[in-house]
Amino acid sequence: MSEQRLTDLEIRLAEQDQTLQDLSDMVNRQWQEIELLKRKLTQANDRIVTLEEALPDAAAEKPPHY
Repeated sequence: MSEQRLTDLEIRLAEQDQTLQDLSDMVNRQWQEIELLKRKLTQANDRIVTLEEALPDAAAEKPPHY
């Protein structure tokens, strides 16, 4: 194998290693963001449930025209 070809392969391998590291970092950041959004969604859902439970029962109330 020629020295130039070996050098080219080493360069390509280094570039691919960097690309893999960049992709791994991106996936890690996205995972963290997804976890944050899931926590916020759970908090919002809990808040909605709490507010709904605090509402008076609409079925038990008579309409104002009665």
